[in-house]
This record gives sequence, structure tokens and C-alpha cells, in this order.
Amino acid sequence: MADKNRNSGSAEKQRLVGVVVPVGALRRKRPSGVGEFLDLIDFAGLCADMGIGLIQILPVNDTGYESSPYSALTAFGLNPLYLCLSVLEEAAPFTGEINELDKSFNGEIRFPYYRVLKAKMDLLRKIYDAAWPEIDKQAKSGPLASWIEKNAWVKPYAVFRRLKESNGEKSWKEWPEYRQVTGGDIDFLWDDSALRKKHLFWAWLQKALDRQFTRAAQAVRDIGIKLEGDLPILMNEDSCDVWAHPDIFKQELAAGAPPDMYSPAGQNWGFPIYDWEAQAADGYTWWKARLKAAAQYYDAYRIDHVLGFFRIWASSRADSSSALGRYAPYLPITRADLEALGFDNNRIRWLSRPHVPTSEIWDSVKQNPAAGSLEEIAAEAARIFESALDRIGNEELWLFKESITGEKDINALNLFPASKEALIRAWHNRLFLEYSGGEFFPVWYFRESRAYASLNAEEKSAVEALTEKHRVESEKIWEREGEKLLSVLTESSAMIPCAEDLGAVPDCVPSVLTKLGILGLRVIRWFRRWDQEGQPYVPFKDYPELSVCTPSVHDSSTLREWWDTEADQETFAGFIGVPSLPRVYNQGSAKIILKKTAAAASRFRVFQLQDLLHLSQKWYADDPASERINVPGTANDFNWTWRLAAPIEDIHDDSELVKEVRELGAI
Repeated sequence: MADKNRNSGSAEKQRLVGVVVPVGALRRKRPSGVGEFLDLIDFAGLCADMGIGLIQILPVNDTGYESSPYSALTAFGLNPLYLCLSVLEEAAPFTGEINELDKSFNGEIRFPYYRVLKAKMDLLRKIYDAAWPEIDKQAKSGPLASWIEKNAWVKPYAVFRRLKESNGEKSWKEWPEYRQVTGGDIDFLWDDSALRKKHLFWAWLQKALDRQFTRAAQAVRDIGIKLEGDLPILMNEDSCDVWAHPDIFKQELAAGAPPDMYSPAGQNWGFPIYDWEAQAADGYTWWKARLKAAAQYYDAYRIDHVLGFFRIWASSRADSSSALGRYAPYLPITRADLEALGFDNNRIRWLSRPHVPTSEIWDSVKQNPAAGSLEEIAAEAARIFESALDRIGNEELWLFKESITGEKDINALNLFPASKEALIRAWHNRLFLEYSGGEFFPVWYFRESRAYASLNAEEKSAVEALTEKHRVESEKIWEREGEKLLSVLTESSAMIPCAEDLGAVPDCVPSVLTKLGILGLRVIRWFRRWDQEGQPYVPFKDYPELSVCTPSVHDSSTLREWWDTEADQETFAGFIGVPSLPRVYNQGSAKIILKKTAAAASRFRVFQLQDLLHLSQKWYADDPASERINVPGTANDFNWTWRLAAPIEDIHDDSELVKEVRELGAI
């Protein structure tokens, strides 16, 4: 267990230069298909010589065969991908197979996540089976039994992983049995002697991972470098935690982000939101246990999407997008509020339920090339009216059928794709979302709705005033909620808390983070005075001391790619006071921009490893886009699989690079 006082006093406020790297990206001269926990030891040696004081890694929890580290199957268990097989005590008879496995993937430019993990898991099964007699003894009265007793989370995790495996890795919501379980059910399955060996495989594996990660974390700490972990706020719907603890989640709602210029329909992540009242009732036991587990390895932790502790954008499970989401919590607009503005039941229905003109349906079908002839157009229109809409009396106006509860119901209809798209646009076309009986939320695009356009000037003014009043009152709720929940985190651990507070940030967030001593995140390209003419960059000297400054993040382009393809070069060069920067990024550009960044007033100045490597010409990839870690909104084999172009030892031998990075730490 990490020393609870190790970050106390002045050390907690130490000004540091840090580096961000996914564990899987690390490479050593010893052949390996993917970076492993023990590779952090050599990497820390390189960082120490570079004057780097903090290593930040991406989440390392078990995600199964899903490569995104933010889609974990467990808040506690570690990913077997990062286990070094060659140092396992039980693996001695399999040295040849381990070497062959490592060599077979060593030449890959980006590591093939699924194939590497599958090969490792297959070999781990063989190692486990061969060592079973001894493992069985250890599980009865030896080290494994003791480890299981200290890590109670491993029992439901092992039962969950065994069930998931026996069901072809399907989501637990698709299992024929054990979709709903109690603690007693889990204990019953764990104690089943016929399943003992299968369950203990996962416990044995997690013990081995814990041992290696603990060894690596301690080595990093002994060198004098802080290790920072990443704790995603949300849990995958298909996770052990949601399955075993359904009482602390609201599974009927999916978390995401509201619409913006990059995602016009918003982002629907599919993760359930928390039932904070239920969590409060048991003293936030689950979160405290999660922090305790993280503190075994980390000196600091990044709270991913910290805004979710204040309020979360939540959508119905019936929708695929989050265009009709709402903030939770939120002070609802009530039927009485609307009646006070002079709206009767019919007007309230007009404001909150989409009303679709007959002509809109006909026009949408006529514009659809797939419809073809007049007969086909008429047939498609008839299918739309029959399957999705109910006419209002004799009017040329329609409401959606009660059977249509969201976008997924519309997409399930036997209609042309363009017809479904038209219906979904109509589904979104409302001023208020009635998310509960008599409780309303103004939809994100309410000013573009048919209902809003129909209001007179006085009514529009009244609606605007009402929605603004509820927004202001809701922000007071968010402030209290955020301070209460984040206090639970800060009071439960000595780790240094850092927050990812990007996005549409309510005014209350910075003040709460400051009050609780939580470092906010400042990404240079997005940290601008957006409300001022020209939207100038915030000067580095004006960055909050209680912040982390960085030029790029795992979801963005690298600094090099940003400069070459995205940046307003003239404006940015003027901002840093070097108007003659070259159009194409090079070592000189890197040195100037990184030194300016390192001089920011922020306590931590943290760089993606790729950005630091650009201080030496040796490590430039031919295509800067190939150096990205993730491209949001895409799902492919590219994301989350970036690897170092060379072993750590070779990078360490680049004395020019080591010298240049060390100079950043001295600023």
C-alpha cells in the first residue's frame, strides 16, 4: 500500500514537468508485442535523466477485447495485456513459447490489440493448467488465498469474467441466465467446487498483474518520479461493477455530451449514470474502494470528465444520439411553470411533443432518390404514416405513435434510410423534452424548433426568461453536488487529484476545483478568451497555478500535426512572440513551443511523449497523423495502439533529446 502521507506538505505543491504515455506504447530491446507494466521501470530511468518528475499513464483496467482504455469491464481489475509472462514463476517451462509470442508481434508498427491479447490469454491458460496443483494449494491456505481475502472485488470479477467467457464474450444483458444477481448469487457461484478452477484463473491472473504493477510503481517512486493514473468517471454498461452493483447506477439513462460544433447530435457514450443518492446511502463505499485500489500504485490521479460530478448529460436508452439529452441533476420546468405563462394543455403538448405536418412527410419522400416512381413514393409515405404517426383529428398534422419511444424505434421501422432520417429530425423538433410526468427540459436546439418559431415575441421572451432562471438555479445545484462528491474523493485519498474539465464548463466548476485543491486541465490550443474579439490565447503567465498545462491530449492531434494541418500559425506564432516560425514543424519549432509551454504558471506542465520526441529529428514519423493515439468518433484497429518507434534504450542513447527535455524541466 502506498504511503498515505507521501504527497503531504510542500511536496504536494511541487512544480513538475511530466510526460503522458500509454503503457502499451512502451518498447524495450527485449522483443515484445506490446508495452507491459515492468517496462515502466526502464522508462522511468529515461525520464529521470530527462529531468521529468511525473509520468502519466492512460487507464490500465481490464477492457477485455475492447482496445479503448475508457471502456473497462471492471473498476478494479488490471488488463492482462500488460502482464510480462517471462517473469511469472509458473512460466519457466514455457520460455520458448513466450519468446516466440513476443517475437511474432515485435515488428508491428502499431500493436494489434486483439491478436496480442488473445495470444497472451491462450498461453496464460496453458501456464495456469500446468501449474494448477500448486496454485490450488496457494488458493486454499497460501499467498493466493491471502491476496483474495484482501481484494474482495476479485470474487464478483472472477465470476463475471467466467460467465462472460462462457457466453461468448457477449454483454451480460444478453446472457440467458444470471443477468440479475445478488451478492448471495455471486457467493454461491464462487463457492461452487465444479467452477473453482475456472474462477481461480482470474484471481491468479489479477494477483500476478498486481504484483508486477506494484513492483513497477514502486520503482518509479524510488527514482523520485510521481506516477499518475487515469480514473474514468463512468463505467461501461457491460462491466462487472454495473452487473454486480446495479443499485448504484441508473441504467435507464446513458451518459454523454450535449451537441456541439463537432458533434451536432451530441455524444452518446452508452455508459449508465450513477445513482448518487444510493451511493450516499452507503457512504460512497464503491468510490472509496476504487480510490484505495488506485492508491496502491499512483501518487496522483486524473479524474476523467470531472464535469460529471457536477452534472451529467443523460439520454434515454431509447435514443442512439444525445440530441434529446438533458442535464442531471436539473431543476425541472414544471407544468405549473408553463401554465403560469399562459399555456394550456394543448399548447404544452404543442411545445413538448413533435407535431409533423403531412407535407413534411411527402416532401421528405419525394426528395429521396430511393423512392423512384410516384407509386413507390406513395407507398413509402403510406408506410411512414401507418408505422410511425397518428393523425390529429382531421388536421394535416401528426403525432408520433405511443409505440415510438426514441430513435431506436424509428430505426427499427421497415422504411428507407432517408425516411428514417427525416423522422428522426422530426422527433428532435420540439421545444421541451418531457422526461418525466410533468417535468420538462429545454432541448438543446429549442430555438430552431417549430414550436418556438410559432410563439409571439412576448411568449418567446417569457420562455427564454423561464429557461434561464432554471439554468441559473440548476447551476447552484451543480455547485453543491460537485463540491459534495469531489470532497468524498479528496478526503478519501492522499493522491494528488487532477481533473479533466474540458467542454461546456459551468461557472461553478473552477471555483469548486480551486476550493478543493484539484488541478484543472488547460490545453493550450483550446485555452482562449473565447468571448473577446479575435479569441486571443490566454498568456502562459496567466495560467492558474492549480492547473495542468499541455499542448495536446490523447484525443487530439499531436502538436506537430496540429501545427502542420490545423493551427492558425500566424495567430499562434504572434501569441508566443515568435512570428517567424516555419510553416512545417521541425526541431526548432518544437524547441520554441515546448519551452514556452514549460514556462507556463501551471504547477504541472505535461507533454505527450510524441511531442517531446519531436525535439530530435531521429523520431519524426513520415506521417504526423500516424502518431495519434485516438481519433474520437471512430472505431478501428488504429485507435489506442500507438507504439514507440524505437526501444526505450535507443531513445535513451539520444543525448541531444535527453539534453533538450532536461532543459524544459529547468524552466
